[in-house]
Amino acid sequence: MQGGPLHLNVRGCLGITSIVPRKKFFVVGVVVRTGGVKRSDLFNLDGRLAVITGSSQGIGFAIAEGLAEAGARVVLNGRDASRLSAAAHALGAQALPADNGLGAFDVTDPTAVEAGIARIEAEVGPIDILVNNAGIQRRQPLDEFSVETWREVMRTNLDSVFFVGQAVARRMIPRGQGKIINIASLQSEAARPTIAPYTASKGAVKMLTRGMCADWAQHGLQINAIGPGYFETELNSKLRDDPVFDAWLRKRTPSGRWGRVEELKGAAVFLASAASSFVNGQVIYVDGGVLAVL
Repeated sequence: MQGGPLHLNVRGCLGITSIVPRKKFFVVGVVVRTGGVKRSDLFNLDGRLAVITGSSQGIGFAIAEGLAEAGARVVLNGRDASRLSAAAHALGAQALPADNGLGAFDVTDPTAVEAGIARIEAEVGPIDILVNNAGIQRRQPLDEFSVETWREVMRTNLDSVFFVGQAVARRMIPRGQGKIINIASLQSEAARPTIAPYTASKGAVKMLTRGMCADWAQHGLQINAIGPGYFETELNSKLRDDPVFDAWLRKRTPSGRWGRVEELKGAAVFLASAASSFVNGQVIYVDGGVLAVL
């Protein structure tokens, strides 16, 4: 090249632009301007296939939307095929059509899980990202809980994470890569009256996440969890409508409010992307600061 050295405009994270000579250098996590803008690939999910369980509404749907916005193709999951189809249409072009029942399987049934995951891989392609989100809540004093209700909570909140996680991991391991995100909870760390089985199930999800990491990280998988605090969802509608609890929560939460489901997108995209390539066995709590203070 003739003439003086080529200069590049480099804009850093603080918005400061500097002029540097053209040399061999590495730029990590910034935008390099060379007459245009190059988007960082750290959070880019273009071409990735994600499966999100329990995703026809609420937190699952919001996470599916966030992954789709980052470029992933998404398969929604639920037991109600018509509800699932409506959610897929609402999500738009990045959602795989659910009209033919794709993704409609019961995550508490290991036989149905294996058939459902096998179908997705056969008809759509290899699963790159799994989000284990399916969950239920049952409120009752612990001494009044029936055995069947206890088992219902454990089947949905814990067994499903094992069933779907194992079915997907068995396919990810030979490929040497994959992302599994389990949805834990604020209750993975803290208990409240009338929800002991839910608390037990979510505490187990936290430890199962670590167990998955212990067994599968060596094969190139990253397995982490997100622990939501109190969010405005259908699951929490009764609490949200209770003025006493609402006032208590706003006072107890340093952020002073309920979470909005779209505020979980960032953590999900981070854990699903190359940005978290050395993050494994962790729980990221998105709770407005509840666990940070007494």
